[in-house]
Amino acid sequence: MRNIYAAVLVTVTFCAVLLTSCHSGFVPLKEGLWRGTFQLPEHEIPFIFEVRGESADSTTVLLINGEDRFKTNKVCYNNDSVSIPIDLYDVVLKGKLTKNTFEGDFIKTAVNREMTKVPFKAEHGNLPRFPANNDPPSASLDGTWDINIIASVNTEKTVGNFIQKGSVLTGSILEETGDYRFFEGVIHGKIFSLSAFGGSTPYLVKGEFMSDTTFSGEFVTLRQTSKIKGKRNPKASLPYPYSASHLKEGFTTVGFTFPNLQGKQVSLSDANYKGKVVIITILGSWCPNCLDENTFLSSWYKCNRQRGIEIVGLGFERKDDFESARKSLANFKTRLGIDYEILFAGKSSIESASKALPALNGIAAFPTTLFIDRKGNVRKVHTGFSGPATGKFYDEFKKEFNRLIDQLVSEK
Repeated sequence: MRNIYAAVLVTVTFCAVLLTSCHSGFVPLKEGLWRGTFQLPEHEIPFIFEVRGESADSTTVLLINGEDRFKTNKVCYNNDSVSIPIDLYDVVLKGKLTKNTFEGDFIKTAVNREMTKVPFKAEHGNLPRFPANNDPPSASLDGTWDINIIASVNTEKTVGNFIQKGSVLTGSILEETGDYRFFEGVIHGKIFSLSAFGGSTPYLVKGEFMSDTTFSGEFVTLRQTSKIKGKRNPKASLPYPYSASHLKEGFTTVGFTFPNLQGKQVSLSDANYKGKVVIITILGSWCPNCLDENTFLSSWYKCNRQRGIEIVGLGFERKDDFESARKSLANFKTRLGIDYEILFAGKSSIESASKALPALNGIAAFPTTLFIDRKGNVRKVHTGFSGPATGKFYDEFKKEFNRLIDQLVSEK
């Protein structure tokens, strides 16, 4: 999925993120739940996190969105200042701490190294994500929707899939190249609100029902606020994900040679991949949808590798520098418990990924996944990834994925 980075707000210098000392006389974050809000000029985007442990070396922070828990074990203290780095996404929450409040800035470094700064405030306590309201729901967001996101220069057709239990909402919005991951929110009367912050970029969706089958509202990112219009459609779907990328005429396979995280050159023609079904996932450690896809693949591989299947990850990172990329990809691999090879393939851009595999007509998105049969031929190329937040779309992907693999494994 394409990344939406903040173009609003303030560009800061890189040294603003760094601490002079990680633990230099400190007041710890209080254990328990916290409610925060990102402060935009016209909107607040709420988020919830939990702190576990009160010592400098054992504090864990969990970002909570529906069923998802994004974990970071690194919290830096310096007197009354606290920094929560989210290294995977080059994000840090940095601010001043009192007994029950934490106030400061969300600082993000984009792939192009431009930095953005957004103020936030957080309060300790088991507080609701959105303000409490006793008005019961008089409409339902439950189900599948066609959603148009209407920006200043274009209209993007997306699909929403939501679950409503009482006044509580969860779900996600899908576009052609992936999804916006886990949203959580509420509905009161005909008005609903959902937000998401899983460590990368905050999002807010606000809407009001015009009828039982239509709504209108706003989709808020750090970059812009767009109008949205939704129409209930149980058959809502996106373009076929196996059609965006394909082999150029005259090609049947792909070839590459890239270093693994130990610096050893690895090729698809190596003996380890001969005669096996191979899955190639084109990824970036900075990409939330790649995180979801490789979470699935990591678990799946442990149960299926003995069937004559291998997976190779081609990592495209923020810096075109092996040592920097190795650190980022090693962190990604460790976090997900990945047993298959991750290779450093280049700098994080669509152009770089397309150049790395010239047999393809191009790479449209991160992640992109290639399915290769026992003879080394590319059989299908899947663009994007609809993860567990998308419900039935994720279930459909897994069924199609396993059908394809079963077919390739059965071929002699």
